Amino acid sequence: MSEAEAEYFSKDFDWDDLRNDVEADPSLRHHLLPFPPSASTSPPQDVSDAWGNFHARHHTGKFFKERRYLLKEFPELVSCGKKNPRVLEVGCGNGSTILPILRGNEDVIVYACDCSSEALEYAKEMLDSLNQASIGRRFHPFLCDFSLDGFPMWLACGPCRETSLRKHCCSSEAEEKTETSLRGFDLSKDMSCLGGVDFITLIFTLSAIPFEMMPKALAECCCVLKPGGLLLFRDYGLYDMTMLRFESGKRVGFREYMRSDGTRSYFFSLGIVRDLFLHAGFIE
Repeated sequence: MSEAEAEYFSKDFDWDDLRNDVEADPSLRHHLLPFPPSASTSPPQDVSDAWGNFHARHHTGKFFKERRYLLKEFPELVSCGKKNPRVLEVGCGNGSTILPILRGNEDVIVYACDCSSEALEYAKEMLDSLNQASIGRRFHPFLCDFSLDGFPMWLACGPCRETSLRKHCCSSEAEEKTETSLRGFDLSKDMSCLGGVDFITLIFTLSAIPFEMMPKALAECCCVLKPGGLLLFRDYGLYDMTMLRFESGKRVGFREYMRSDGTRSYFFSLGIVRDLFLHAGFIE
């Protein structure tokens, strides 16, 4: 193992040991208690303002560092062998996921969405500051809350989304349109159907939406992914330190918490992740 790899894995731990420690600690008992449906908060609301305010406070690289580990975790992003593969980055924030992908694969085209226009502005400013035209041409941001509104039809039209067909009819026609210069965060006027995407990256995004909205959101992802495409997922795990820091009054559901600024976090077990994705139509 190289020195870099040794450092990368230096904080690995056995999850079963962590679970035993947490479940034996009386001070953490509130995380384990059932959450009765009657105690749930009001119906899910648009959280774009909360995330907009969040990104306004934390938009610098000091808070969101570039996720260089992504290409190690998901080498398919650089070794897929496809010409101009399309990546849909869902919940792009300030661009900490986008940048290593664009740097790591000079052929990739990234369509990046977020529910916060502030976040998209910061992502665009960050990429513009690099003064690298080859990167800027391959980055297309657009405003979208996939959990509430789904994805726009220019990503994949109705026939492309037809699950009984599972083929994307517009792919060949859209190949030459990927180099068009797109402006603003509404691409609907500039785009015809892309025929879907080759990859979806869902990095610390699913946990930010209410649990009951996750099945619909994942079904949307499945509809715009080309046959044979990959959704790459990384998010908070059960008993992460972030979870254990929450006080009992911050619980809004089972394993689900809300910060004082209105943003949410859910903490996943492998079983829940598997159930959610398989029921949405994905293959593990």
